[in-house]
Amino acid sequence: MVTAFVMVKANTGEADRLRTEMEAIEGVRSAHIVAGDVDIIAKAQVDTPAAVKEIAATKIQGIDGVEGTQTYIAMD
Repeated sequence: MVTAFVMVKANTGEADRLRTEMEAIEGVRSAHIVAGDVDIIAKAQVDTPAAVKEIAATKIQGIDGVEGTQTYIAMD
């Protein structure tokens, strides 16, 4: 099992809607609106690193209102 955290920058006023859309993605276990340099942190748990790429680079970045992402794969 691969666990990854996706840091998401959102357009102003879009965080609540984006969180809801991210939580509906298969493999995303949770999404939290946070204060700081990013607006949302999504946690994904999937079988392969390729599945992390699919979630972060295709599905999350494909949501209208997402300005950018950074993905971190957990080492433990």
